[in-house]
Amino acid sequence: MSALRQPTERPRAAEPLVEIKGLTKLYPMDTGWLGKKRSWLSALEDVDLTVRRGEILALVGESGSGKSTLARLLIKLIEPTRGEIRYEGENIFALSRAQVRSLRRKVQIVFQDPYSSLNPRHNVGQIVSEGINGLAPGSRRRRTNELLELVGLSPNIIDRYPHEFSGGQRQRICIARALAVNPEFLILDEPVSALDVSVQSKILNLLADLRDELQLTYVLISHDLGVVRHVADRVAVMYLGHMVEVAPKHLLFSNPRHLISSKREKRSRIVLAGEIPTAINIPARCRFATRCFRAIDVCWNEVPRLKEVEREHLVACFNHAPVAEALSS
Repeated sequence: MSALRQPTERPRAAEPLVEIKGLTKLYPMDTGWLGKKRSWLSALEDVDLTVRRGEILALVGESGSGKSTLARLLIKLIEPTRGEIRYEGENIFALSRAQVRSLRRKVQIVFQDPYSSLNPRHNVGQIVSEGINGLAPGSRRRRTNELLELVGLSPNIIDRYPHEFSGGQRQRICIARALAVNPEFLILDEPVSALDVSVQSKILNLLADLRDELQLTYVLISHDLGVVRHVADRVAVMYLGHMVEVAPKHLLFSNPRHLISSKREKRSRIVLAGEIPTAINIPARCRFATRCFRAIDVCWNEVPRLKEVEREHLVACFNHAPVAEALSS
C-alpha cells in the first residue's frame, strides 16, 4: 500500500464557503393500528455546521447517523423540513431553477461505488464529457483528455467502457467527471471504501493533490478513521441525526470530549451498553443518554447544543470533560 501523504494544511481563519443552520429533515411515517397514527422519523435535527473554503472536513458517524442525508441536502437532491444551507451567503433552498443549475456546476459529488455510478453503455469519453457544454467536438475531446490526465489516466482509454477497468480506475473516471464542470466544492461519499486496500491510498493522495492544485473544498464522508486522520483538516461527528462534536483533527483524536467520538477509535477502551434509541418520535433529550455511562439528570430532560469548550473545539454534551479524564477517574 502506498504511503499516505499529508495534505497541505489550510489557514484556520479561512472564510466560510458553506454555512448550515438549524437543518432538519423529518420523514413522515404511518404507524399504529392500520397505519392510522402519523409519526416522524428524524434523519437530521437542528444541525449547525460551517465548511471553510479550501478545507477537507470529514463527516463521521455510525450507520444511520445522518451523514448521507446531509450529503443529499448539500447538493439539493432533497428539501429540508426546516433550516437552511447557505453557499457563498445564498440559501440554496431559495434559489431559482437557473440559480440551481449554476450551483450544480459549483458543487459535485463522488459516490461510494464506482461500479454502479458509471453508465455501462457509455464510453469513458461520453461519461467524462457529460457536463462539458458549449465546445466544438475537437475542443470537447481535448478537454476530456486533459481531465483524464489530471486524474492519472491515459487519454488512450477514451473509447473504452467501464467494465474494462479496475475499481480504482473507475473511481478516477468518476473524479474526472465531477471535475469536468470546474467545481469549487466536492462531496466525497466514502470514496475509497469500495476499493482494494492496495489502491485506497493512491486515490486519497490524488484527491489531496487535486485539492491543492485546483483550490477545492471537500466534505469527506467516511467510517474509516485511518482515512480521516491522514486526510482531514477538521472532523464533524454525528449521532442519530445530531452533530455532537466538531474539532480540528488533532484535537478530536488527542482530546475527544464526546464518548461516541472516542468510541470510533479501534483502540478505544470504552464499552457502550444500553439501548440504541429509534429515530422515530425521539423525545426532547440527549439522544446518546441511553448509552452514556456519565449521563446526568439534565441529559434526560434537555437537548444539548454545540458549544465551544476550547478554541475551535465544539461539543454537544452537558458533561464534556475530556474522555481520558472520565476513564481515569
